Amino acid sequence: MLNVSCITSSMNCLISRDDESWLWHRRLAHIHMHHLNRIAFKDLVIGLFKLKFERNKLCGACQMGKQTKSSFKPINIVLTTRPLELLHMDLFGPSRTMSLGGNYYGLVIVDDYSRFTWTFFIVTKDETYHVFKNFVKAIQNEKDCSISSIKSENGREFQNEKFDRFCNKLGIKHNFSVPRTPQQNGVVERKNRSLEKLVRTMLNENGLPKYFWADAVSTACYVLNRVLIRPILKRTPYELFRGRKPNLPNLKVFDCKCFILNNSKDNLGKFDSKSDEGILWVTYNMVTLIGFITRGLC
Repeated sequence: MLNVSCITSSMNCLISRDDESWLWHRRLAHIHMHHLNRIAFKDLVIGLFKLKFERNKLCGACQMGKQTKSSFKPINIVLTTRPLELLHMDLFGPSRTMSLGGNYYGLVIVDDYSRFTWTFFIVTKDETYHVFKNFVKAIQNEKDCSISSIKSENGREFQNEKFDRFCNKLGIKHNFSVPRTPQQNGVVERKNRSLEKLVRTMLNENGLPKYFWADAVSTACYVLNRVLIRPILKRTPYELFRGRKPNLPNLKVFDCKCFILNNSKDNLGKFDSKSDEGILWVTYNMVTLIGFITRGLC
């Protein structure tokens, strides 16, 4: 008869302590070696010998199950020296709900130096080129300086023949991030996330319909340009881009209750209400503050 205990004991004599540590690594569901050292030397469990668990060889199973992308280290310097030297662009959407203007997509453009942000809303991705073309002409005339380079993802709305011709004509260098690597376009990606959080909060505060999303994005963009602090430079994006400090007394609550004087030609009785109750939502753009009154939408 085969003596199993004798074979097991003889096999254990040939196992090195290094192999035994890796055996425990496999027994304990491939827990990290540093964690095994902690629980072994602090006597937190029974039966685990005080072995020295070292990562002195590659565990193929850990690579297959745990491997992640290397993190992108933050850049602690300002890479540009003036506004419009570099613009970051991204397109978000499509939204499940059409906005009041009939749009489904939003184009976000961020200035690298000041972090000043612009938002534009379009129906289809094909309109991205025309919106960007008009924006470039307007902003270069306003600031009296040219755009040196832009950075975007590899989407077809940015990487096409019309975009290339326009950039080459104006001498704008177009940089693209690596596919499936949004971290390389992180400036505008983080801006999208900030806008999304503020919009979700404003819409849910009083249960506004989701078709107000474009107006909420415009409002959030307007506010962020005036209240964020540009890292390192310690000033707001508005001051860095416009050259003056922002003035905030004109701000109103996005969905506050308002009363509209009924000055229509309809004959009102002496005891009829002189005002209609409504909701004021405010859309801020690059130039002016525009208020809209809604009746019966909510």
